[in-house]
Amino acid sequence: MTPPAVPAPPAPPGPDPRRWLALVAVALSVLVISFDMTILNVALPTLASQLRATTGQQQWIVDSYTVVFAAAMLPAGLLGDRFGRRRTLTTGLALFGLASAVGMLADSPGTLVAARAAMGLAGALVMPMSLAVIPGLFPAGEQRRATAILSAALAAGTPLGPLIGGFLLQHFWWGAIFVINVPLTVIGIVACVLLLPETRNPAAPRIDVLATVLGAGGLAALTYGIIEGPERGWADPLVIGMIGGSLVALTVLVLRSRHQHAPMLDLTLLADPTFLWAAGAATLVSLVLFGAFFVLPLYFQSVLGADAFGTGLRLMPMMVGLMVAAKLSEGLVARIGPRSVIALGLTSLAAALLLGSRTSVVDGYGLAAVWLTLLGLGMGLSLITAQASALLTLPPTRAGVGSGLMQTLRQVGGAIGVAVFGSMLADSYRSALDTAALPAEAAHRAGQSVVAADAVAAASGDGALTVSAHAAYVHGMTLVLLVSGVIALLSAVLVALRMPTAEPRPGTGAGPAPETTAVPAADHG
Repeated sequence: MTPPAVPAPPAPPGPDPRRWLALVAVALSVLVISFDMTILNVALPTLASQLRATTGQQQWIVDSYTVVFAAAMLPAGLLGDRFGRRRTLTTGLALFGLASAVGMLADSPGTLVAARAAMGLAGALVMPMSLAVIPGLFPAGEQRRATAILSAALAAGTPLGPLIGGFLLQHFWWGAIFVINVPLTVIGIVACVLLLPETRNPAAPRIDVLATVLGAGGLAALTYGIIEGPERGWADPLVIGMIGGSLVALTVLVLRSRHQHAPMLDLTLLADPTFLWAAGAATLVSLVLFGAFFVLPLYFQSVLGADAFGTGLRLMPMMVGLMVAAKLSEGLVARIGPRSVIALGLTSLAAALLLGSRTSVVDGYGLAAVWLTLLGLGMGLSLITAQASALLTLPPTRAGVGSGLMQTLRQVGGAIGVAVFGSMLADSYRSALDTAALPAEAAHRAGQSVVAADAVAAASGDGALTVSAHAAYVHGMTLVLLVSGVIALLSAVLVALRMPTAEPRPGTGAGPAPETTAVPAADHG
């Protein structure tokens, strides 16, 4: 007698057929957030004149975004893991659109700083979730390509921001740089709701309020001390207290995290050397790039005489280099490995910045076009590869907290880059500016920024002040580029010597995974 046939077990579900469309929706969300990191830089000269923002206030307008972004990234990653990554992402986009509407109506530097801080909080909800959804959408063999596409969208925002901002400033008022965010966030929300499946990890740790306060307070105090140092003096008690207090807060945060079972700042992720060095490389790229982007718009507008849109166009060689890097990176990783590609990218960054440090006040745009192209190539090779390599070490259950940690490190690097290089620029500019022939009040105003010096010179007809201000600014800018180039070169050497050569396998490494796996929601809408 023939035994009854045993039915075959059901085949495991295949990958989501709409995964690439979903990735486009997520990439759009990332692009909106990323180009807003630099869209404001091209407007700094306008803000300096129309809102009378000093160099320190300009630094805060930029850094309020990045400091809050960095401080909120880790709890945002946990929120997404616990309550739903799509829900967190769309909530962040909605908040970003609302804060942008407030920013476009700001009438003082203080209001604009507050709006930018709210946008930073929104960006913190979006950025880690955009990367954390990849393990739930794509099989292991497609995860590097998907991560590289998202990283390319993130990197593309850097040169696109000034171009879009320049166009809007030329045709509308300065608040228009925020108006564009509103329809883009609406499109991103609709696309994510329709195309992106919901995933979560109910076993993710709870939000640690004390750790959040320590991280946010420590980063804000450190940034405040570095920005206010040139204005108040580095021996000022408030500056010393802020920097010292920040170091204490961040040290307590690290020590506390090391003794918790499931900490918000999960330092066990850094036990994987691939994650450690890839995330470190991405952080250093952000540090040097944010420094370079802080000084370039004022050079193009005040020294070379370009308008806002012309400044955005002059940054476009970066986009060319970035597109070449995005095309080459995947093939290069397959041939020579991620470590070599990241080191090559950092070396290209170093060469670009060191070449830019040779700029003189009589140079035209030609030299800048060359080194900006090389800068885009280096940024693409290093940043795209580093982010993909770091995230491939994470198991799906830790995708949110892991990508949150990496993006936190990147934003900390960017905030410190703006603070340190902005302070270096301010110190160098003031020390090189010749104001001996000016009244005390005019001399003080001219020392606040090159835009203010141009205004003083135009009002008084003092052509010598214009020449001195432009020469002083180029002196400070080239010093910033020189130090950035040296940091990038040392980073390339460290990565080449210390980062593992093996290609990370998706979902392995980065410490032990929690016991409960991610729970995908059944719906897509």
